[in-house]
Amino acid sequence: MTTLFEVSGVHKRFGDTIALDGLTLTARPGSLLAVLGRNGAGKTTLVRMLATLTPPDSGTVRVLGHDTRQDAPVVRRLIGLAGQSATVEPLLTGRENLEIIGALFGLSRRDARAAAIAVLDRLGLAGAADRRVGGYSGGMRRRLDLGASLVGRPRLLLLDEPTTGLDPAARHGLWALVTELVAGGTDVVLTTQYLEEADALADRVVVLDGGRVRADGTPGELKAAHGAEIVTVRTREADRLEVLRAALDDIGRTGFTVDPDACVMTWSSPAGGEDAARCFAAVPAAAIEEITVRKPTLEEAFLELTAGIGDRIEARA
Repeated sequence: MTTLFEVSGVHKRFGDTIALDGLTLTARPGSLLAVLGRNGAGKTTLVRMLATLTPPDSGTVRVLGHDTRQDAPVVRRLIGLAGQSATVEPLLTGRENLEIIGALFGLSRRDARAAAIAVLDRLGLAGAADRRVGGYSGGMRRRLDLGASLVGRPRLLLLDEPTTGLDPAARHGLWALVTELVAGGTDVVLTTQYLEEADALADRVVVLDGGRVRADGTPGELKAAHGAEIVTVRTREADRLEVLRAALDDIGRTGFTVDPDACVMTWSSPAGGEDAARCFAAVPAAAIEEITVRKPTLEEAFLELTAGIGDRIEARA
């Protein structure tokens, strides 16, 4: 089975900055891959390499079996790219923007017009097709920018932080569109700073740290491996919190967050259910208003996973 892409032993430096440090990563068709990492982790460099825009210093990058340096024109016909900011022309209409992109892909004028109409309809922008893009909202511009990457019917869609700057409604609308694209057979690589975005959309998550793979798995696997359960207790009187805290100190729990005014205490635990039972054993049940135990979010797992990354990068520089 042909791989979606293969990155093998890739190094890339920009001056004294190490962007990718021997990165090796493979993806297969049929999924949405989310690439996470702090600023400077190498996410955008990876996307630009897959898009043939940045060559590696060493190592190889192949997309759908084609080397991105030796077969760059072939790769460019197989991919679509939407970067961190909309790149559409504000003085042209939405339809004109997409027709120009179609022409750049080598489509005839007739085919470019047909592709533009189809994409605008798919994006929910048909009603604004003949309006100048300068009058579009930010969310509409981002959808049109995504549409520009779809005109060539790409096998692989590269989305580099596509929802940056969007309001929550526009962001969720773009999520729905990406989900529809994946269901229709488009493979997607997504970089994002929004952890809930990766949790909601991705089949697989890769976390980069200083240009290397730090973690790799499904969102559920990463949350299970790198995130403790979150326990929250609400008591009827604030003084009960100290009793509970003393009982939990005995089993080595730390990192408590206490709000005495609200009579609430929260902490992370590798065994949330057992901690909840200990709370009931430490104080009368009638003194406890509420106890909740929940799984960590992907954001909480990410923060635990990347704790100290800045120190490690500085030490290697």
